[in-house]
Amino acid sequence: MAGKIRVGIGGWTFEPWRDNFFPKGLPQKQELHFASRQVTAIEINGTYYGAQKPESFARWHDEAPEDFVFALKASRFTTNRKVLAESEASITRFLSSGLTELKAKLGPINWQFLPTKAFDPEDFEAFLRLLPKTQDGVALRHVVEVRHPSFAVPEFPELLRRYGVAAVVADKPGFPAIHDVTAPFVYARLQAAAEEEALGYPEAALDRWADRAREWAKGGAPADLPLLTAAENKPPKARDVFVFMINGFKPKAPHAAKALMARLGT
Repeated sequence: MAGKIRVGIGGWTFEPWRDNFFPKGLPQKQELHFASRQVTAIEINGTYYGAQKPESFARWHDEAPEDFVFALKASRFTTNRKVLAESEASITRFLSSGLTELKAKLGPINWQFLPTKAFDPEDFEAFLRLLPKTQDGVALRHVVEVRHPSFAVPEFPELLRRYGVAAVVADKPGFPAIHDVTAPFVYARLQAAAEEEALGYPEAALDRWADRAREWAKGGAPADLPLLTAAENKPPKARDVFVFMINGFKPKAPHAAKALMARLGT
C-alpha cells in the first residue's frame, strides 16, 4: 500500500494565471476555491514574508476541499539569521500565529534558508532541536530548504534523519542535490519549468518525476537519484509525497502540476 501523493503549486494569487489557468472573468476572491479543486496541495508563500491572521488560516481551511493540504513557508525572520540556535522565540511566534486553524489541512512547514547560509553542523542541530512535534494538539511536519553547496555532505542528511526532518528535493541548477529520505514524507519543489515547453516540463521529465513519486510513496528511493548516505535501514512500506511546481517559468506551473497529476492518476 503506497502513501498519498499530492501535487501542487505555489500560492494562488498570480496575475498571469488569470488568462490561462483560472476561468475568464473569475472573481479574485474565488481563486482559491477554484485552484484548490485543480491540484491537491498549495504551498503558501505569504507566511514567509509576514505574519498571517488566524482568521485567514481559518478562511483558507473552509474554502478548500476536505482532502486538501496547505504547506507553509516558515517566517524568514527565523531562518535569515546568523545564529540559528537563537531562533526559539521566533519559531514560537510563527507557530503560535494561528496556523493550526488549518487543522487537518496543515501540511509540512518549509523552513527555507538563504543561498548564502552555509552548513554549520552544531548550530543547525541546535535549530532542529527547537522544532516542536506538535502545536495546539496538531501534529507538525518539518522540511528544510537549504541552498548552499556546503550542505551536500553525508553529515547533513544523517543529522536530519535523527530528528525526522525532511530536506527539500530540488531540481534547480546550482542548488545542492539532496535526495536522501530523512523523514516519514518526501517534499519536492520543482523549479525548472521552461517557457518553450507546453507543459512547463518535457513529457519525459514529467514521466520521470511521476515514477520517482511512486517509488517514494512505496517507501523506496528512486534509483536514478544519487544519495549522499546509505539508504534507510528500515524503510516504511508507505510514505506521503508532496511535489510542488514552484518556479522557473511560473505561468506554466499549473499546467505542469496537472500533467503530473494525470500521470499519477490523482
